Amino acid sequence: MRVASSPLRLLSALALMWAAGAAHAQVTVGDPWVRATVAQQKATGMFAQVTSAQGGKLVAASSPVAAVVEIHEMAMENNVMKMRAVPGLELPAGKAVDLKPGGYHVMLMGLKQQVKEGEVVPVTLVVEGKDGKRESVEVKAPVRALAAQAAGHSHGGGHRH
Repeated sequence: MRVASSPLRLLSALALMWAAGAAHAQVTVGDPWVRATVAQQKATGMFAQVTSAQGGKLVAASSPVAAVVEIHEMAMENNVMKMRAVPGLELPAGKAVDLKPGGYHVMLMGLKQQVKEGEVVPVTLVVEGKDGKRESVEVKAPVRALAAQAAGHSHGGGHRH
């Protein structure tokens, strides 16, 4: 046994493990949150900043609290704000993409129960890389109170799906 090579081998092994871990950490999700609901409300939104180191596309989402989870956008059409599902959301390499009220967001529909402030909602985001490989990112999104929302960021009240 050559003692002199052991530290080098250990460092090499650690570098390989770090590189393998980094390959699986291409997508990061910052400041995720879900808007609280009132009793009988069947839909809400999840918001966050999503960054893909290599670039890719947010192609799907799911959550055990909702029957249907879709990627949505809100946009002005003929002076009317419209919300619709989109097949995916481009994630430019290294650039954070905002999922926010009034813009792109993850819509949770067919809620199985009321979502209350202080709870945490699990959401799985699926990102497809430029190479076609898909990565699932598990997000734990805290629920924020309705009253804590900024003016003009109302979501779900008048929208029908």
